[in-house]
Amino acid sequence: MQSQNLKDLKYPIGKFVKPETISEGDIKTWVTDIEQFPNRLNKLVPYLSASELNYRYRPDGWTIKQVVHHCADSHMNSFIRFKLCLTEELPTIKPFNDSKWAELPDATEADISTSLKLIEGLHARWTVLLKSLDASDLSKQYIHPDKAQPLSLSDSIALYAWHCNHHLAHIKQALENNKED
Repeated sequence: MQSQNLKDLKYPIGKFVKPETISEGDIKTWVTDIEQFPNRLNKLVPYLSASELNYRYRPDGWTIKQVVHHCADSHMNSFIRFKLCLTEELPTIKPFNDSKWAELPDATEADISTSLKLIEGLHARWTVLLKSLDASDLSKQYIHPDKAQPLSLSDSIALYAWHCNHHLAHIKQALENNKED
């Protein structure tokens, strides 16, 4: 039971499952999720105290502050992957160690306002790019060295819509679980 509870804390909306089929409607929904992420994030975190920003969403998990900075890091990498995929033939992308990045001073000490601004600008540009993609673009692929199969841009849109919702759920969970009665 305890391992199940830890899994629920780690994946509050469930693990990402790559869809077998993806419709135009799915893409539109996921692009909207990505587009709305900065607004949804800004409803949760800008006014949190220093103490609240250090709440963890699970034992040994990241703090809210680290989650916000991680989203900036991860989404910057994804945006670059999209651009590589659109301008190169089956590029191999460079992964990053998000656990180690989350322990660097810019993720543990920096004010979240810097990442909130970065996320806002990044998602504005990313959304313009995503809304411009046609079926041919969506089928383009890149190689992630840690994955068995190449990933298409449509798969990546699904993944990053999930990623946005996954980390929003972590933040809500941290706030709820640390709420004083």
